[in-house]
Amino acid sequence: MNGSLLEKTRLELSKSLSKEEIGIFRKLDTPKKIQDFLEILAINFDYKKDTCMSPRLALRKKKAHCIEGAFLAAAIQLFHGQKPLLLDLKSVERDFDHVVALFSRNGKWGAFSKTNHAVLRYREPVYRDVRELAMSFFHEYFLDDGKKTMRSFSAPFNLLRFGLNWITSEKSLWYIADALDECRHYAILNKKGIASLRRADAIEIQAGKLTQWK
Repeated sequence: MNGSLLEKTRLELSKSLSKEEIGIFRKLDTPKKIQDFLEILAINFDYKKDTCMSPRLALRKKKAHCIEGAFLAAAIQLFHGQKPLLLDLKSVERDFDHVVALFSRNGKWGAFSKTNHAVLRYREPVYRDVRELAMSFFHEYFLDDGKKTMRSFSAPFNLLRFGLNWITSEKSLWYIADALDECRHYAILNKKGIASLRRADAIEIQAGKLTQWK
C-alpha cells in the first residue's frame, strides 16, 4: 500500500473512532508509548473462555491477552500512518501460540507484545528482518519441563485485508485469528533438529514462571 492510500485509510479510521479513542490513539505516537500502554492493561484471563476482542472492546474492558493486545497495537499503528501487521509464532499443540504486532523504524523491525510472563515480551526495532525478530523468541519459548516449543512463524500479516471494521467491532474477531493461523508459516526445525534441542535449565524455568498479573 502506498503512502497516499495509507493516509486515506488512516483518515477513514479517524471517522469511525470515538473522541475518547482518538484521544488515546493520538497520545500513543511512539513505540515506547504504545508498549507502555499495553502494560497498563490488565491481562485478560478470559482466553480460557475463548475471547478475541477487538481494539474497541479491549479499551472498554481495560484488558487484553496476546492477540487482543496485538490487534490494539496494530490499530494504533494504523492511526499514525503505519501498516497494521501481525506476526504469529506457532508452538506445539500442548503449548499456546503467541501473536505480536510488528513495526519498523529506520529499516529495522520490532514488535509489540502483550503477555503475562517475563518472556515473549516487547522487541526493540533492531532486527534486520522478520525472521531474525521471530527467532529472538525461540529460546524463551518453553514449557514448565523445559521443552522448547516454538516451531514456526508467519509471514507479516496485514490486517488491512479485513478493512477497518475489526477495529471497532462489538463482536469477537475469531475470523481474523483463524485466517492468521491458516496463513503461510515458515518452519524453524525438522524432526532431527527438534530431537536434538537442549531443554531450558532450572534457572530459566524458574524465571519463566514469573507473572505480571495474578
